[in-house]
Amino acid sequence: MNKEMFFKQFRNQNYVEQLKEIPQKFNVVHDEEKKTTNITIYGVIGKSWWNDSFSATDIDNALNEAKDNDIIVNLNSPGGDAFDGISIFNRLKRHSGKVTIHIDGWACSAASVIAMAADELIMELGSMLMIHEASSLVWGTKGEMRKEADVLEELEEGIIDIYSTKAIISREEIRQKVDAETWMSAKTACELGFADKAEGVEFDGETQPTNTDRTNEDRKSILNELNGILQPNSKKQKEEPEQQKVAAKRRGFFF
Repeated sequence: MNKEMFFKQFRNQNYVEQLKEIPQKFNVVHDEEKKTTNITIYGVIGKSWWNDSFSATDIDNALNEAKDNDIIVNLNSPGGDAFDGISIFNRLKRHSGKVTIHIDGWACSAASVIAMAADELIMELGSMLMIHEASSLVWGTKGEMRKEADVLEELEEGIIDIYSTKAIISREEIRQKVDAETWMSAKTACELGFADKAEGVEFDGETQPTNTDRTNEDRKSILNELNGILQPNSKKQKEEPEQQKVAAKRRGFFF
C-alpha cells in the first residue's frame, strides 16, 4: 500500500491533505528528577512504506527504559498498522506509572486506539479524534475475500472492546460510529467519554463531563476480557481447508 492508497481508506477526504502533512517523528525524553518520560508519536504508526517509521517495539523499549516513571505521550497521527496500535495500547495499559496522553492535532484510526490507553486523555484546542472500520489489502479467490471479511469483523470486535474501556456510550452506539467513520471534536469526544479533558473548550457554562460512569473495576474487567479476544480458535483453524487460508496473501491490516 502506498501513501495515496493509505489515505483513500478514509471516507471523509476533507482532512486528507492536512493529515499528509503530519511530520514523521518519534522521540523519547526521560526526566529522572521529575520521574517522567515524554514520548512524542507523530505520523504513521507501524512500519511505513514511504518514510521513517516506528513500531510497538520502539514503544516497548521506551517504556522499559522509563521503568516506573509517569508517561506523557504527545500524539498526532493519521493511524497506520492496526496491530501495532493495539500492541501499543496494551503495552501502555500495563505500565506501572500514570499515563497521560495529549492529542496535539489528530488521533485517527490506530492512533485513536492508542489514545484509549490513557489514564487521562487530554484533547488540545482544535484537536480531533476519528474512529472507523479496519481495512486490509488481500488478493485471491472469492472464498479468500469472504474469509478476510470475517477476520476484519473479529478484529473490529476487539477494537470496539478497547473503545469500551473509556467511552460511556453503549457498545452498539460505538459500533455504529465505527461503521459510519466518526470524526469527533474535543468537546464531542469528552461528552461521549472517549476523552477526559478538552483544553480551552466551554461546555455551555457547565463543568466538563468526566468519565465517571465506568469504575476502575469495570475497566479492569473489560481489559481482562481483551486478553484472548484476538486469539484464533485453534480447532476451527484446523478444520479450514488449506486453500481458504489467506495469511500468505495478506499485506497487513490498516486502521
